[in-house]
Amino acid sequence: MGPKISGKGQQSHRMVILAAIFVLMTLLILYGSNNVTDDVYAPFHVATNHALMTTDLKKWAGREGYVPVSGNKNMSLHCHDCALVTSSSHVLGTGAGEEIDRSECVIRMNDAPTMGFESDVGNHTTLRVVAHSSVFRVVRRPNEFLQRTDSNPVIIFWGPPNKIGKEAKGTLQKSHSWLSTGWFTMVIAIEMCDNIKVYGMVPPNYCLKKPGSKKMPYHYYKPRGPDECLTYLQNESGRRGNHHRFITEKQVFARWAKQYNITFTHPKW
Repeated sequence: MGPKISGKGQQSHRMVILAAIFVLMTLLILYGSNNVTDDVYAPFHVATNHALMTTDLKKWAGREGYVPVSGNKNMSLHCHDCALVTSSSHVLGTGAGEEIDRSECVIRMNDAPTMGFESDVGNHTTLRVVAHSSVFRVVRRPNEFLQRTDSNPVIIFWGPPNKIGKEAKGTLQKSHSWLSTGWFTMVIAIEMCDNIKVYGMVPPNYCLKKPGSKKMPYHYYKPRGPDECLTYLQNESGRRGNHHRFITEKQVFARWAKQYNITFTHPKW
């Protein structure tokens, strides 16, 4: 059974493009909703806020946060089982492509390709979440991302930062951190999926436990790109400029796993 799309969406073969603008609540959820302690993955500090620990993302998620920019469509996807395919090089060599394509819905990020990597990441795409910084890389390859007739994907663009609420923006700038595309993708997946299987995401303490392990490219489609663990550690500890707190985000995902039926594979944790 395929994804459920209200109205005429089930009969349309046109791609739906939606723009997502996330406001202060996502920041509050990151630093408070899961009561993450600051001594589990030392030396990184994670702020806590016990008052928000019962936040339910499925109840919080607001359809009005999505603005259609092509076609008069609503963001009403709902799937029982979802495969969330990360862009990590940990997916290479897994042979998980067929399993991913058997999922009711497949979620991908930014300009991560499927062509040439089908055996490991599959070919089907239901939803693609694209950061404002990756928009041009997506539109430059319309045959791969925008004009596919086999899967008719929904594309959600998020950002840019100057569209975030003033209060949230001030807090983010003060902490020198910005939420990642992976964060927004997970929040969207929780909203639309009953069960989520994440492919290629390492656990929060992976880069701390294996400092001398084999270097892995940050993206599976950029073999000469930066090392994944080095990128995570530099962003987590960076205090100048703006950074994604990848390790902190994964701590939150670990807390969400049981509540929202999230499992992780390749690696399994």
